[in-house]
Amino acid sequence: MSDIKTDSKNFLGTEPVGKLLFKLALPTLAAQLINMLYNIVDRIYIGHIPDTGALALTGIGVCMPLILIISAFAALVGFGGSPRASIFMGKNDMDSAEKTLGNCFFLQILISLVLTVVLLFGNRTFLLAFGASENTITYAVNYMNIYAIGTIFVQLTLGMNSFITAQGFAKTAMLSVLIGAVSNILLDPVFIFGFHMGVRGAALATILSQALSCVWVVSFLMGNKTLLKIKRKNLPLKKEIILPCLALGLATFIMQASESIISICFNSSLLKYGGDIAVGAMTILTSVMQFAMLPLQGLGQGAQPIMSYNYGAKNADRVRSAFRLLLTANMIYSTLLWLCVMFFPQIFAALFTNDAALIEFTKNALRIYMAVMLLFGIQISCQMAFNALGNAKASIAVAVTRKFILLIPLIFLVPRIWTSNQTLAVYLAEPIADTLAITFTVILFSFQFKSAMKKGLLQKQCQ
Repeated sequence: MSDIKTDSKNFLGTEPVGKLLFKLALPTLAAQLINMLYNIVDRIYIGHIPDTGALALTGIGVCMPLILIISAFAALVGFGGSPRASIFMGKNDMDSAEKTLGNCFFLQILISLVLTVVLLFGNRTFLLAFGASENTITYAVNYMNIYAIGTIFVQLTLGMNSFITAQGFAKTAMLSVLIGAVSNILLDPVFIFGFHMGVRGAALATILSQALSCVWVVSFLMGNKTLLKIKRKNLPLKKEIILPCLALGLATFIMQASESIISICFNSSLLKYGGDIAVGAMTILTSVMQFAMLPLQGLGQGAQPIMSYNYGAKNADRVRSAFRLLLTANMIYSTLLWLCVMFFPQIFAALFTNDAALIEFTKNALRIYMAVMLLFGIQISCQMAFNALGNAKASIAVAVTRKFILLIPLIFLVPRIWTSNQTLAVYLAEPIADTLAITFTVILFSFQFKSAMKKGLLQKQCQ
């Protein structure tokens, strides 16, 4: 049975939407907040290593493009497959839902093996191209050599956990992340400071923690409590099953993979104009951005099973209600966090470093970089709704527009226009791109969502 107490397996289509979203979104939100700690706790500890903390933090920041790529491949499969599994469940087609789970599980194993080999043999070359300097390359390589070994744990934990959420087991999905996060928080100081392993200790703590989460996730999906189970007969890849999943997950993959490309562009441009301190500040900025984005995505993942299931069941009213609640909650969160960043940026910077110069520099950059964060709630809500309704084309269009058409060119163009302070001009590219992208998303969504709801309602009336 599900985490939601109900006597019916179609609780996603029957329980009051507000109550259901609350039950699903809170554990998922908690999981995302925990996952955020999972991702940034290394940077917090590393930034406070005596004497070398600032350079070590910068080195870890240069690793971010590679780490984001690993997460992007997990999202490609997991976030593409899980909404389709929910839609099949809404249609009461459990066989297709389980085939989707099995295909996605096997594909993630294959992708993990390829990524591990590439990262082990090529990470130094990548890191030098991504903005590492002579001062920071050693820290970056030491971290990635160990992190690469745990690629399969990261892939399966992130990707397969979305299938747990898609079934309505939000608390179980939260525990999946909690196990790894708590382990990481406890192991980090032991390896970093206790065993004097520095950045190597941070990487080792991370992969051991991810391994524990992975065992939990896979064990659950192979056990008796899940509605959808990983079965050997469903593992062989079939194009009619896996290709639609990849198409739907492509938008999320582009969003996360483009973060990797954008990180490279930012680091290389900042190294040119501002040196290591500017790259170090970018590490903190991206960490704070994760703080902003992951809870928004967590709320979206809590709403996704409701929208996907009811879209499959042709219940347009419940889809609309779920989206409105999602948008309201996301807007409240993004506005409150924006206010905190604008008024107290030094608090966020001090979490990651005790270097006074880096804190002062980061404080000003943070206000510029996250100037329009209060509007992120709109962007993420629409993006999640596109995914939940299986609208891969619209989701891809939004992702490509924001990242590739707008942000990447602006990273290089704005410093050429605002030449009086080219370093801060690089950070200014982010809010300019966000404003234009959100405008485009709202216009596209207003047409696509109405069309999808009208189609669903007509189909229901014809039955």
